[in-house]
Amino acid sequence: MDFSLSDEQREFKALCRKFAAEVIRPAAPRHDADESTPWEVMKEARIRGLHGIEHIQRLGADPDGQLSCIYAEELHWGCAGIALALSGSTLAAAGLASSGTPEQIARWVPECFGADDEVQLGAYAVTEPQAGSDVKSLRTTAKLDGDEWVLNGTKVFITNGGIADVHVVVATVDPELGHRGQASFVIGEGTPGLRQGKKESKLGIRASHTAEVVLEDCRIPAENLLGGMEKLERKLERARSGKSSGRNSGALATFELTRPVVGASALGIAQAAYEWTLSYLDDGGSIDPIEAALDESSSAGRPPLERQGVQQVLAQVATEIEAARLLVQRASWMGRSGKPMTGGQGSMSKLKGGDVAMWATRTLMDLVGPAAWSREYPLEKWFRDAKIYQLFEGTAEIQRLVISRMQAEEYRRRLTEAAEIAADAVAATASNGDRAEAKGTLARAAETSASGKNGAEAGERQKTA
Repeated sequence: MDFSLSDEQREFKALCRKFAAEVIRPAAPRHDADESTPWEVMKEARIRGLHGIEHIQRLGADPDGQLSCIYAEELHWGCAGIALALSGSTLAAAGLASSGTPEQIARWVPECFGADDEVQLGAYAVTEPQAGSDVKSLRTTAKLDGDEWVLNGTKVFITNGGIADVHVVVATVDPELGHRGQASFVIGEGTPGLRQGKKESKLGIRASHTAEVVLEDCRIPAENLLGGMEKLERKLERARSGKSSGRNSGALATFELTRPVVGASALGIAQAAYEWTLSYLDDGGSIDPIEAALDESSSAGRPPLERQGVQQVLAQVATEIEAARLLVQRASWMGRSGKPMTGGQGSMSKLKGGDVAMWATRTLMDLVGPAAWSREYPLEKWFRDAKIYQLFEGTAEIQRLVISRMQAEEYRRRLTEAAEIAADAVAATASNGDRAEAKGTLARAAETSASGKNGAEAGERQKTA
């Protein structure tokens, strides 16, 4: 087991950090204040090979799944809002990749990024006023009218919403079937019936455009149904007959692919706050005056980094960041390697990354004291940026539900396997008649344990993303 980065990964990390330091950070205060889209930063990223379809293909070809996490963490170290502006299109591309045909992927994914010097954007529209993590409650509808689909509804809190060149929209085609009656559609730029609604003025990630997407009799060709009509008809028929589809909704499948990267993004904020606090205190910055006055330890009066109370806080922050990073790296590796995350490892990485970012920025602000609340220093911005990582792509509470249920399912699976092994062992030493009876008894015991709770939770499991 080798935890070190490869030469390629180290070089890529250095490239991302250099871009974040030289380009992103100088532009961050203006775009944060103005809530403006950082087009000039995106164009420079394209020049440096850190944006565009070729860049996405490079990340996708990484056999360890680590380049995407490095990219997310380092750019968020620069500025979370600008990093989201740079990477927001990848969620639309992931939606296309998870649901589209090869022809649809080849047609639409490049338009989420643009070619040469032209920067284009993609948007993935799922969330609605009454449906966030509970995707089965989506009310946006899609109805087939001849050779066109007609979409109606409103999406909220959509990254690049209304300004994107490509919108991937999840809509309901059969409300009776819940999330199994949903489908994904791709809508090109300038399509009548799609418009931007309210643009959100946010606490953090203010350089990332977030807005409503309003669909009013939006007509698109039938071929813009991702996956095609035959695939949708098979899916609906299975759902109506009560047969299992063998997978979650398209929206949930997309989120499962991106959760480790969201965790890495949050860690970029935490790492930036931690590094700045170290530098600030090492350069003579003062700690919270109340904490200093109450300090009666043997290190009282010493420089901040030599005080035991300060050391305790910094050590805990560093440890939490490292622990979260390992969860992110493991989940990303599992996803890229095709390892099933049966224990909720993807959700763990997103949950831990978001919680650490929020806790670390708040803790470091408390340590620095009143100066941290001034816009003269960047801690307050990192604090504002961190909160969203406990909310989007599945709230922290939803992640805990997902993890707990997956852990329970994994436990029952192992219990069933153990019962089967025990039955075989008993049967091997019993007579023919006793052998069959022993295997039947142990198998029934395992089934009773596994099925007693599964039935009660089957309906509930659809509710969580």
